Formats: sequence, structure tokens, C-alpha cells
Amino acid sequence: MDAAELDQRARTHDGWIPPQLVTHLLDHGHRDTVTTLARTGDWFCADGLARQLAADGRHDDALALLAPYAATGWWKAAARTAELHEAAGRPDEAAAALRPAAETGERPALDAFARLLARTGRAAEAYALLRPHTEDALLAEALVEVTAGLGRDEEVAALLAARIEAAQQGGCRRCGDPDCYRARDLEPFNAIGLLASVRERQGRTDEAIALLHTRDITSVNGRDQLADLLARHDRIDELRDYAAAEPLGDAARRLAELLEERGDVDGAAAVHRTGVAEGSGNAAVYLAELLARHGRGDEAVEVLRSLWSTDDWLVDRLCTLYADQGRAEEGLAHLDELRARTGPDADAWEVHWQRPRLLLACGRVEEAVEVTRAHPEGQAWYAVEHLAHLLTEAGHPDRAVELLDPATGRGGKDLAVPLLRLGRVQEAVAVLQRRNPPPVGFPPTAWSDDPPF
Repeated sequence: MDAAELDQRARTHDGWIPPQLVTHLLDHGHRDTVTTLARTGDWFCADGLARQLAADGRHDDALALLAPYAATGWWKAAARTAELHEAAGRPDEAAAALRPAAETGERPALDAFARLLARTGRAAEAYALLRPHTEDALLAEALVEVTAGLGRDEEVAALLAARIEAAQQGGCRRCGDPDCYRARDLEPFNAIGLLASVRERQGRTDEAIALLHTRDITSVNGRDQLADLLARHDRIDELRDYAAAEPLGDAARRLAELLEERGDVDGAAAVHRTGVAEGSGNAAVYLAELLARHGRGDEAVEVLRSLWSTDDWLVDRLCTLYADQGRAEEGLAHLDELRARTGPDADAWEVHWQRPRLLLACGRVEEAVEVTRAHPEGQAWYAVEHLAHLLTEAGHPDRAVELLDPATGRGGKDLAVPLLRLGRVQEAVAVLQRRNPPPVGFPPTAWSDDPPF
């Protein structure tokens, strides 16, 4: 085994059984198959089986299974080996397993190693390890987290403040031009948020809030740190004011979550209704989901139905509500009316695919197949694969296999799921083990400032 190949295949799943299907095989009594694959180079099988062995208390057997992978020096295998040692109460062995990968400078390995040290009572070592890496967003976040309770908050804050000050002094660090659009680049991008976290745990909440008001990037992955902080400290009036001004709607969503947590469902709904009135599709979805959670399915459906939108994601959420409430026939009627109101937009494939989904929910299997095939894009690979997925989930994997039979030139690895549902394990494994052809290489090019960039 080779570490570079293991890493590449772990990212692409090329020729390996995907993790969710490994779980399926283990849960359905096919441990022997997984064991064979694990011993012949399938990392996902080895990892899944090792987790199960560890859960059974067989840590040494799990370690032996992963040993050939760890021997390559691949950081992910080293990290999993360290986790097994840690779970078995062997912190020194855990650190020894992961240290070589961390010393190569591999960022995820360094992050995992530092967190391991902190968990096992060696937070001071973790701090020393991460201190030189405050320009890196991942490692700076680890630095803040591993030093909680270590008594180094002022030192960590000074490191982060220096990064912020460097960005504020102007002049691009790459080219030196003060007018460059990158002149105020903040490295790491999350320095302000991390400094605010340190100030919050020091009890300096007002300073943390003031810092977060200076950010250029207010939300990461749909979460707004300032909104979360205000909610944690029960500063609901400030959160209301912030939600009214924050343009992405993430603060309003946090306000609604807080109100719902307190049992004020109508208050939470009112927050979302304000966003709906301002034309936010996200707010409409949040409102519908809130109402559905509290048994107000009719209202939830009406919120999205009244938009008469052909945006595929909004139609998807509405049809999901119809299906979840056992009202698939009403969903079909809505699609008919939507087509009458909007014309061609409602016939786009991104909207049309909801129709076979609802038909299958009604048990109308043949009609679902027919309406898919009748669409202008119904024979495209993505339409066929989508229909096969719907058929499989609706309990008709045999029909899915017919659609995806490799003899027709269709299916590929999507064929594996219905085959597994039918118990045809070896056929499914053979499909998943097919390697992708190597990419056609492009000649290396040197970086140039001359167009085209």
C-alpha cells in the first residue's frame, strides 16, 4: 500500500466500498465479505470493521487490522490507530502512533495530534506545538480549543490580535501594494471569531461582542457566531436588533431557534414570517419546518404552496412536506396547477422529477416510470439514475436494477445499492471495485501574471 494512493482513493472512493455501504454489509451479516476486502486493501472496509471490533472490546484485533495501512505513514490510518489506543486507555501509545504523521507537517495530522495531547492531559505540549501556526485557520482554531483552562488565554489572545493588526495595517502581503484588493486579507480568516471566543471564556463578553461586530464574514456554514453568543448569554433584545440588521438571515434563524427552545412557537414563527414578507425563500422553508415540527402541517404546506415558486429547492421542500404527511395526491395536484400558472418553468427537469417521486409515494409505479421516460431529459443518465434511486427507496430495487443494468451502458456504481437490497452482494462488490480511468493529463504550466489568468 502507498500513502499517496490511499489518500487519493479515500477522497474519491475510487474502487472502494463507500462507508455507508460498508455499514450496510456489516449490519446485514456480511462481515466475512468486509473482512476479505479489508485485508486486500479497502480502507473503508478496514475502518468500518475496526470500529465494530473496537465496539466489541477487541481493540487489539482492530489495531492488527489497521496495521498495514498505518505502516504506510498515511496520516488518516495513524489517526484511527491513535483513537483505538486512546479508547483502550493507552494514551502514550496513541501519541506514539500519531506523532510521526504530525511531524511531517500534515495539517489534519497536526490538528488531530494536538487535540489528542490536550485530551490526555498534555495541553501544554499541544499549545507549544500549535503556537507557530496561528496563520492557519484549522490550527488556530485547535490552538484556541486546546488551551481552554490552561491559563494561557492572554498569550493566545495576543497571538490572534497580532494577526488582526497585521491585516489592518494595509499593504498586500503578497505584492506590497496598499491598493491591492487583498490588502486587508485576514490570515487566518477566523482570527476575529477566535479572539472573541477567548474573550468570552474569560468572561469579557462585551469585548467579544464588539469584536464580532467588526467582522467582514459574519456567518460560516450558516451559523452566525455573534447570534449564537447573544443567545448563550440571554441577550435577547440585542439579538433581536442584530437579527433585524443582519442581511443573511442567520441571526433571525438563531433568534427563532431560541424562542422555540423556550416554548414560544408563535414568536419563532413571527420572526420567520418577517423574512417571508421580505421575500426570503430560506425564511419560508424555516417557517414551514417549524410549523411541521409542531403538528401544524396544513399551515406548513400553505406557507410554501402560496409562493407558487418554480425554484427547484422550494418545490422539493414542498413536495417533501406533502409526501411526509401522506398527501402525495395533493402534491401532484399542486404540480399540475403550478404548470398551468407558470408554463415551461414547471416542466424543467429540476421540477419535473418531483412528479415520479410523488407517484411512487402513491404506489403508482408504472406511471412514475412512464412520466420520467416521457420527459425530454428522461433518458439522460442523471434522470435514469434518479428514477432508479426513487424505485429503490420505494421498495422496488428489482426495477432499479433493470434500469441500471450495465448491459445497457447505464448505472455504474449507482447499481450497487439496489443489488445490495436484493442480496446480490458479490455483484454489488464487483461493481464498486471498478476503478475510474486515470484522468487525462494536462501539461504543467507555470504561474503567470499575464492574461489569461
